[in-house]
Order: sequence, then C-alpha cells, then structure tokens
Amino acid sequence: MSSVVVARGLVKRFGNLTAVDHIDFNIEQGEVFGFLGPNGAGKSTIIRMIQCVSPVTSGSLKVLNMDVQKQPREIKARLGVAPQDDNLDPDFSVLQNLTSYARYFNMPKDLANQRANELLEFMQLEEKRNTMIDDLSGGMKRRLIVARALINDPDIIILDEPTTGLDPQARHLIWERIRQLKQEGSTVILTTHYMDEAEQLCDRLVIMEHGRFLIEGKPRQMISDIVGDCVMEIVGADDEAEEYLRSTGKQVERSADRLYLYSNECRNIERDFQELYPKSQSIIRSSTMEDVFLRLTGRRLRE
Repeated sequence: MSSVVVARGLVKRFGNLTAVDHIDFNIEQGEVFGFLGPNGAGKSTIIRMIQCVSPVTSGSLKVLNMDVQKQPREIKARLGVAPQDDNLDPDFSVLQNLTSYARYFNMPKDLANQRANELLEFMQLEEKRNTMIDDLSGGMKRRLIVARALINDPDIIILDEPTTGLDPQARHLIWERIRQLKQEGSTVILTTHYMDEAEQLCDRLVIMEHGRFLIEGKPRQMISDIVGDCVMEIVGADDEAEEYLRSTGKQVERSADRLYLYSNECRNIERDFQELYPKSQSIIRSSTMEDVFLRLTGRRLRE
C-alpha cells in the first residue's frame, strides 16, 4: 500500500494554544483510519488541515502526494467530506442537494444526475429524492450528507462523527456502507466518539490528548496491549478488598461506585476474590476500545 496522507512534525497553533503538537502519521491507501480523543484533543484541527481549510503552522502535511500549502485546490477536488454539522440546503430537494453540489466539481449535468441517483440508492434514499430537506428525519439527513461526500468519486473520504445522534438501524446502515467503500478500495478518515464504532470499522487508529498521540495501532492489538483480554467489574468492594485486588499486580482503577480490574486472567482472580469477599458483586466481560480510551485519557468529564 502507498501512503495517501503523510504528516511530519505537524504543528498547529492558535495564538498561545498549541492544538497539534509535532505529530507524525501516515494514512495508507484503502484503509479506514480513525482519530479518537476527548473534546479539545486536536482531532478536528488535524482534519481541517487535511481538508486544506486551516493552514499548517509548521511541519509538513502531504495529501495524495501534494503539499496542502501549495496545492489546496487540487487536493480539495479529490476529497469527499461529510461534516458533523447539518449543512444541507433547505431550499433544495434531496436530489437537488446532490446535483447542485456536483457543480462545484464541474461535473456535467447528465453525469451529476446519474451519480446522484446511484448514491441515493446506495444510501437507501431513492424514495426520498424529491423530498425537501426539512421533511427528512435526522438519520436521513446524515445519510444524505454521506452521499453528498461521495458525489465526486473522491480518493479520500473524511467522515466527521458520521453517526452522531442516529438510531441503531441508521448507524449500522452507515457502518455497512463504510465497509463497502473500503472493499471498493476507498480510503476513509473517521472521527468518532463511539468506541464500538472505531473498533468495528478502523484498520488503524490514534488516540489523542492535548494535541499529541497517546497511542497508535490496530484496535484489537491496542486492547490486548493496554488492558488485556477481559475486565472484572466489582461493586461493593471496601478498602480492604481494593487493597487485595491491587496486590495481585494487575491494573486496578476505581470510579465512583465500582472497581475495574484489567487482566488476561479474570476468571481465576474472580474465583479467589469471591472466596475472600463474598459480599462483593462482580462481573467479567471482554475488554473494548472504550476501556482503552478511558484507561489512557481518564474518566473525568471534558468540556
């Protein structure tokens, strides 16, 4: 595979605030690459620099082997962007939103209509082609925004929180479409706050905080390396029980009402723990990307 996005020593500052702090990364052709992190971590700033809508402070950033500071128009023509916010035109119908957007890419009218109808079918919106935007549900609007991002048959597709606020059916439809785009060879850059979404879709991802990468890699490998294969959640553990769990040498974390023990040996630990502290309640579950995320960035609410 060849790299379609390459960053070296990338920095973005806003006055005295360093939003992106000397980061390096490659995104390979045909992969789904995710940016994860708390609010204010720098994810959106990186995406905006890739889109050529926010200038680079220092370092280098190349997209499709072009410098974002020297060839922004050429790069934008080959990107498809689905923003988090709803910016559809309410004065146009569903179909018109696609065909009018196609004009930005100098697409002939017949081709624009053909492409728009194909995409409406792809996103299961063909029956809504003549519906006005205000009459669509939230899920339909999100699907239309994704369809619009594909109108120019882009080399790189950027999906910024593509399933925020959607019901499970709409979420899974978009997941299916992202997988289909990957199978067809498209490169997808994804930002999301849904850890299960990142785990399901991303070939590789990074978790960011304060403008830097905390970790980069494949989701399942991250889970194995950071928290192990399983999590033991304990409710009702007193200080003595907590001290015992910490004495096992495993990773133990306390939240407001429970303890979390991360390990590859949860069953054995639970058996011994229940013999010593039978009044405590515990469950064992498989580890997830959410465990990795919270382990690295903490459980404190970010505003």
